[in-house]
Amino acid sequence: MTSKPTSYPKDKIKIVLLENISDAAVEEFKEAGYANVKKLSGALEEKDLINELKDVHLLGIRSKTQVTAKALAKANKLLAVGCYCIGVNQVNMKAATDNGVAVFNAPYANTRSVAELVIGLSIMLIRKISDKNMAMHKGIWQKDAKGSYELRGKTLGIIGYGNIGSQVSVLAEMMGMQVLYYDVEPKLPHGNAKQVRTLKELMKRSNIVTVHVPSEASTKEMINETLLSYLRKGSLLINYSRGDVVDLNALKRSIESGQLAGAAIDVFPEEPEKNGAKFHTILQNLPNVILTPHIGGSTEEAQLNIGLDVTSKMLNYLEKGVSTGSHSVPALNLPMQAKTHRLLHIHKNVPGVLGEINSKLSSHNINILGQYLKTNDEIGYVVLDVDTNLSKEAFKLLKEVKSTIKVRMLY
Repeated sequence: MTSKPTSYPKDKIKIVLLENISDAAVEEFKEAGYANVKKLSGALEEKDLINELKDVHLLGIRSKTQVTAKALAKANKLLAVGCYCIGVNQVNMKAATDNGVAVFNAPYANTRSVAELVIGLSIMLIRKISDKNMAMHKGIWQKDAKGSYELRGKTLGIIGYGNIGSQVSVLAEMMGMQVLYYDVEPKLPHGNAKQVRTLKELMKRSNIVTVHVPSEASTKEMINETLLSYLRKGSLLINYSRGDVVDLNALKRSIESGQLAGAAIDVFPEEPEKNGAKFHTILQNLPNVILTPHIGGSTEEAQLNIGLDVTSKMLNYLEKGVSTGSHSVPALNLPMQAKTHRLLHIHKNVPGVLGEINSKLSSHNINILGQYLKTNDEIGYVVLDVDTNLSKEAFKLLKEVKSTIKVRMLY
């Protein structure tokens, strides 16, 4: 069945994309008939974001823009936020949920880009290429094999065996490495990888350790002085996950003492918001340390895939009420019905709301031809298909239901 036209003029839908999101996203929106797309190159501070979000229906961001509770409260027409990246921690999720704003991301789209780079960095570090490169730029010829090794036969320890960690595992085995991994949950291994019970065991047995965990209370500075002390002398550390999971002071001491032979770091506790801005870290100018500006997933392919993925999710939510992939609005994916109008109702998750909806509509002889409900701890999401002749009356009645957060007539 072909997609029904929405009940609103598409040229009235305002879309704002920040942080130089891929043009693929812009093209997807325009192909779908939404011409009112504004693209900005940088992130916005709270005050500027609030001003920009006036009358905006869809917002696209990457990792720098902080979507605060205040910004969400002021965005009276905002339906969805698309995080064109892996995480959603830059959005106040409680406020998004409380305001009935769907939050989408692209958890898988840049997996390959990060995984390939981790393998490349492993080779660069174990061969001490960064130091040799720096010497060459200074006009110094340093041709020797001391302290330079192959990856083949070495052990890679992966902390966090999710989408990226497991992909790194596959590539590492292809390079002839043995793979150990640690995760807080039991995970089915890829290939011949083996799960270990503790981080201590992983650190003791690995030549190279790569970190792929989310930013949360349990992972804050999880790579600390104690854990680093368990590493074999001459081991290497790679962090291409989140900036707060490694204690950088402890890492510096470990490198200076010779416990660690090198490291590659892409993410930092504090990062500049704009390209070209000044940046400082205590890891600068240490031997065999590769520093990159949060570019683990920054490839043309990844940005294209992310642009298509997140835009598709937002369009499905906007045009069909499909909330699959949302971190705030409960996930529903429902078929479209002929000769009906679709209404969307988001409400606080309290007892009796669905009963009140049905009671109000039945008392006005409004027949519900299709109904779907999904809840999370905070809110409920109801999708109703009703007779086309009665949809306006049903829409009005739904707005009167107690604990209503947001009501939308889709078509």
